Amino acid sequence: MPVSEKEILDALKTVEFPELKSDIVSLGFVKEIAIDNSTVRFIIALPDPQYKGRQKLIRDANMVVNNLENVESVAIELAVLRVEENRNQPQPGTLNMKSNERLKGVKNIIAVASGKGGVGKSTISANLAAALAADGHSVGILDADIYGPSIPLMMGISETPSTEKNKIIPIEKYNMKMVSMGMFVTAGDALIWRGPMVMKALTQFFDDVDWGELDYLIIDLPPGTGDVQLSMAQQITVSGAVVVTTPQDISFLDVTRAVAMFQRVGVKIIGIVENMSYFKCPHCNEETEIFHKGSNYIQAGQLGYPLLAQLPIDTKIPVTCDEGKPIVLEDPTSEIAIRLINLARKVHEMIQKKE
Repeated sequence: MPVSEKEILDALKTVEFPELKSDIVSLGFVKEIAIDNSTVRFIIALPDPQYKGRQKLIRDANMVVNNLENVESVAIELAVLRVEENRNQPQPGTLNMKSNERLKGVKNIIAVASGKGGVGKSTISANLAAALAADGHSVGILDADIYGPSIPLMMGISETPSTEKNKIIPIEKYNMKMVSMGMFVTAGDALIWRGPMVMKALTQFFDDVDWGELDYLIIDLPPGTGDVQLSMAQQITVSGAVVVTTPQDISFLDVTRAVAMFQRVGVKIIGIVENMSYFKCPHCNEETEIFHKGSNYIQAGQLGYPLLAQLPIDTKIPVTCDEGKPIVLEDPTSEIAIRLINLARKVHEMIQKKE
């Protein structure tokens, strides 16, 4: 006879979370128990993805469940508590600060993410921010891609931010405030840091930058679903995420992972942007679909989130990026600029509706 869920929970009640002086079941950290004959699977969701005792916690949980009768194997997945759940948890001093203690002057935070690299996420982040600023909103850009920062090049910034009263003063250009790790290292240098140093840098960008009063802070995330994304969700309240993909099936497969990650950590998804949807010949205006026609339009609907924009491949984009001039400002009447401007306005409208 297979082990019961009650037996598993009773065993896990003996696993203590010492910082909160309670067990992981009473704290609501145990999620999604699945029993398949003699195999038991479940999730341990923690308030802090960088909690130092996480490996011991997993070992203890594995041991007590493995000791149960009729259990031969245990599979445990580590996750982060959803934001709304985490707000109800008492916070020990070793865990991250509550999100409402950070970025007090910022009304809305929008994360721009992708499941994989090379889909044009940073280009869209830069132009989304520039279009919002051109519409009269106060805007900042936080380049959270610590290892591969692109915003300084795309915005034509070569100077290093100054400091005042122990606060970093963002670089201002095109009516936007900007901070990036690329502003603090020599161009071309490799940043060889382990995860904890990256998390510390991200926390400093939240805590030690004088962002002032902003309508929008656009966060250009690194590709994937790693530590930066999880720490961001833990530390600040994100108004919504825009997920960028291209029409290939392999790209959209990675997008589904990004969507699942945001769902798990409680970040609302505003919608999907399909970049490089087609190529429009500058000579004859013929549209050529380089990838699968409309594949993401159908699949985005299946995910339950709107397709916010389909953006063409435009030969002006690499030129304007290299010159440090967002195309929505450099050539606002071009087709791709109009689509990016409409994307920004759609995002603004959806954020306002949520409020």
